[in-house]
Amino acid sequence: MRDIELYQILLGLTSPWKVTSVDVHPDPKLREITVRVAYPSNELLQCPECEQICPGYDHKPRRWRHLNTMQFKTIIESSVPRVECPKCGVKSIGVPWAEDKSRYTALFEGFTIDVLLAVRSKVQAEQLTGLSWDQVDLVMDRAVARGMSRREIETLQYVGIDEKSFGKGHNYASILHDLNGRRVLDVVHGRTLEATNELWARIPEKQRQQIKAIAMDMWPAYMEAAKTNAPQADIVHDKFHCVKELSKGVDSVRKKEHRELKAENQGESILNKTKYLWLRNPDNWSDSQRQSFKEFKIDVLQVGRAWSIAQAFQGFWDYRYAGSALKFFNHWYFWATHSKLKPIIEAAKTLKRHLPGLLAYCKHRITNAAAEGMNSKIQLIKANARGFRNFEKYRIAILFNCGRLDLYPLDSR
Repeated sequence: MRDIELYQILLGLTSPWKVTSVDVHPDPKLREITVRVAYPSNELLQCPECEQICPGYDHKPRRWRHLNTMQFKTIIESSVPRVECPKCGVKSIGVPWAEDKSRYTALFEGFTIDVLLAVRSKVQAEQLTGLSWDQVDLVMDRAVARGMSRREIETLQYVGIDEKSFGKGHNYASILHDLNGRRVLDVVHGRTLEATNELWARIPEKQRQQIKAIAMDMWPAYMEAAKTNAPQADIVHDKFHCVKELSKGVDSVRKKEHRELKAENQGESILNKTKYLWLRNPDNWSDSQRQSFKEFKIDVLQVGRAWSIAQAFQGFWDYRYAGSALKFFNHWYFWATHSKLKPIIEAAKTLKRHLPGLLAYCKHRITNAAAEGMNSKIQLIKANARGFRNFEKYRIAILFNCGRLDLYPLDSR
């Protein structure tokens, strides 16, 4: 079998496309093969947009990077015909081995996507593919754009919205998650009402109308945007952030009492180095922490009473019916607000203001736990990239790795 016939088969080309020559670069150190493909001039031409039969206009020379042949870099060259369409103007016809406006064949682009998904950084992808940083970046950009364009028919039921640190200081990104699909839907810079509305606007209206409930913290902008963009959906305040609110109150009580004890006992305090004992879930205590806790008289210590109130609230999440949960909350709220512990009182009042979102958990039982797990993966992406200066690149990296998108060109598998 001649090399021309071999590459005709390897590329899967059918008439009228034909391989006309296969050449190895004269410099053996370059290890490069060029495959030339032609389209006969006597064939009818169609406009690639409206499919109307059109006269030929000219031929445009183009090159595509293809998968290596026996470790030789392989290039496809072809003078692609262009048509002059009275409706669409001058257009290049499509080629069977690559997508429009791509400099890589579909197979090579698919291979590069596989590499990017497998390695830790673009630097490693450069080494394995032989592409430059910008070229690898372009493949990732195209893959995410391709995947996002294919999402419109997918259904959504439960989503979560959460924040993630982007840069230094109070620089945040807002991330919308599909809780059932365990994937990121999209990311925007900031957590203002304007930014959150922009995030929702990227989800087709048909999908937004299908959403039953949205898990979130108590950030006002998130709540307002949810009511505007998915008014039929219930807002469910995330269990994790409610626990965080109470833990913050417990820690404030501990700090105040710790200072008072040090002042009374000439710098000595039994609360020294006990911060994480009070903040950690008792189920996760070590044996030494469990023993240390037994030595405290928690009914005497202010932080002990604060801890007991916070722990008691965990029972709220076990209720399946909103009526029973409301009865429990009212009893707990009376205890918390009569504790004479200001940080606990403030935390209880915060939960009271957001009670409808807490009671909605009884019906939908969703949390942002999956989103918190996804945040760990996002943090790893950020660390492997040594941070991001450009927010759009940060967004693309998240969607590429966490979006569960259909990233591949149609003819790459």
